[in-house]
Amino acid sequence: MRRAEQAVSLPDTGALRLHDIIARIKDCYPSLSRAEQSVADAVLSDVQAAVDASNAELALRAGVSQPSVTRFCRSIGCEGVRDFKLQLARSLVVGEIFLAADNPLPAAGPGAMPPFWASVMGEARLALREVERQLDPALVLAAASILAPARRVLVLGLGGSSSALAEETQNRLFRYGVPVTACKDPYLARMTVSTFRPDDVIIAISATGHTREVIDCIEIARTYRARTLAITTPGSSLAHAAEIALTTGISEYPDALTPSASRFAFLLIIDLVAAATGYRMGPLARENLRRIKFNLVENGATQSIEPLGD
Repeated sequence: MRRAEQAVSLPDTGALRLHDIIARIKDCYPSLSRAEQSVADAVLSDVQAAVDASNAELALRAGVSQPSVTRFCRSIGCEGVRDFKLQLARSLVVGEIFLAADNPLPAAGPGAMPPFWASVMGEARLALREVERQLDPALVLAAASILAPARRVLVLGLGGSSSALAEETQNRLFRYGVPVTACKDPYLARMTVSTFRPDDVIIAISATGHTREVIDCIEIARTYRARTLAITTPGSSLAHAAEIALTTGISEYPDALTPSASRFAFLLIIDLVAAATGYRMGPLARENLRRIKFNLVENGATQSIEPLGD
């Protein structure tokens, strides 16, 4: 019983030193006293100002006494005001756009577009223009030249967007007859590339280009003389590690609630590589597409020309 009690109390001890302090304030808010809630409100309304403020200034902003600020810090698991300020400063590393107050979406008038409409549409158009401007067509053709004859292809993407893009790459390539598998498990990917031969290919997708597990897989594959292809950001560690790097740099729109612009760019790169691979494979790719279409029609799909298998 004593061990169970100790296990429950762990979050209130030293383990909290690495806790997300913003989340901790929000989670503890209902259990705080009214004065402590006033301090929490003052902190969350302007985190940067709270980091810069002295104890007296923070108390003044919250409309409470300085001892109330100290009690607030201890109530959320900090050793005191100094410890609280250090953890709060650390929270700003992720960017203040994630700490902005959530405002209700304003009602759009007749015929008016919601405020996010232009940003999402604009970012998509920007991504397409930047890929066209920055991407070297010769590198796309070079990628197709190693994918078309590949014995097997592993597409590696870790994290939400990259793993979805890896599956999309598999979806684009398998219909031509490319023996391709998407993978989002770093350990499975590491084991797989350890069995690679010179006619195998790994495609690594990473928006940052600095994910160590992905770079490791590229380096292992190259050790066994396999071919390596990266879809990533320019100048990144992954771009330097891969034999062929298809890169596009796009500045992200400063709105945490809209999709990443690089996702649109990477989707276009994937489509370009897939099309180039299909053209490279020629009759074999067309025959595989014909078989897929034939069996879709036999299964009751319409006979009109539609996106194949989508």
